[in-house]
Amino acid sequence: MLTSYWQSFVNAYEGSFNYFWTLITHPVLDGHINGFYLLIVFSLAVWGLELLLPWRKKQSVFRKDFWLDAFYMFFNFYFFNLLLYAALSTISVKALGDILKPLGYNGGHLIDFSVLPWALNIIFFFLISDFVQWAVHNLLHRVPFLWKFHKVHHSVREMGFAAHLRYHFMETFVYNIFKYVTLSLLFGFNLQDAFYVYMFAVLIGHLNHANVGWDYGPLKYIFNNPKMHIWHHAKDLPEEYPKGMNFGISLSIWDYLFGTAYIPHDGRDIELGFPGVEEYPEGFVEQVTEPFKKES
Repeated sequence: MLTSYWQSFVNAYEGSFNYFWTLITHPVLDGHINGFYLLIVFSLAVWGLELLLPWRKKQSVFRKDFWLDAFYMFFNFYFFNLLLYAALSTISVKALGDILKPLGYNGGHLIDFSVLPWALNIIFFFLISDFVQWAVHNLLHRVPFLWKFHKVHHSVREMGFAAHLRYHFMETFVYNIFKYVTLSLLFGFNLQDAFYVYMFAVLIGHLNHANVGWDYGPLKYIFNNPKMHIWHHAKDLPEEYPKGMNFGISLSIWDYLFGTAYIPHDGRDIELGFPGVEEYPEGFVEQVTEPFKKES
């Protein structure tokens, strides 16, 4: 069995590296711009909106931590996800299958959404995955151990599109464990077109963190938006929401349904961060190692 796992380990990392190299060297895959270059396109487009229609007009073009967040963006989205996490998750899924097999689980799903028409399959996939991420986001704020990692994201002091992907790599494990259990074990989905859902969520996330003053009018009750998400990053939290509010990822509807929506007024100039953010480390290495330090 150890030989089997070692071979799976080698194959997984070799496959991840080859796929990563293919993304870099082939901008167009399967008839569309691949995710690596689409991230660049989205980033430039949303940054362009920030420059043309800035909400906080005094904010610099290269705001505080612009380049740090740009590094986080590529590190988390590609270097970590593709070169490290993707291969590791392959091994983890194999191990989980070996553990569950003696318990009588040989595959199958509680509900098989893959038999639905294409449009319904995509809609249910989007709704369920977004709700799971909303729930996990709540946990990141409410469980002290998880909050130590999530503080990296909340150390942003000036909002801009790239702040979207400033997060600790450990969050990838937390989110994806819950997503795997729900989307792969409980529900069966045809994930052939999940790429489009994923990239749509990236675009919404970029806009949520961008320096633009939009709320999408009546659609603000469905989609998360910059005027709503700015309050999620407020340094001073209201008494009724001591652990945070506006946890939506792509959709705002969950916050309205479960009573965690909070937009008291125009939050354009509110202070961002958390109590003590002034003393929080400012470099990449210092930030990703901070949660592992023992509290004095």
